[in-house]
Amino acid sequence: MSENQFDAVIAQISTSVQGFIAASLVDLDSGMPLASRTSRPDFDLDVASAYNSELVKAKLNTMRVLNITTGLEDMLLTLGDQLHLIQLVGDGAFIYVAADRSSTNLALLRNAVKSAATALG
Repeated sequence: MSENQFDAVIAQISTSVQGFIAASLVDLDSGMPLASRTSRPDFDLDVASAYNSELVKAKLNTMRVLNITTGLEDMLLTLGDQLHLIQLVGDGAFIYVAADRSSTNLALLRNAVKSAATALG
């Protein structure tokens, strides 16, 4: 896929998620965003992407140590006022989305992110 296609997927998420704060498609190994968008200039997506990459790697390592052989699909972090959803895309990338908890519906958020992940192949 091209960078334009990555940007289009993130744009799709930004318009389909109520309470959208930020989204990025992240390379798991480097933690670098391949595409990103935010509605809040003070939300540092580069930092969020890098730290979430470490979170995903830690979970995958935990699963390996515990000999859990099923695949990791997504991770949900529930904060006081935000939902953060991480959806793995293949073996080497993930979609990260932050949304305002009072404005979004978790089922619709998951559906929007799953649809975007499917578009990425």
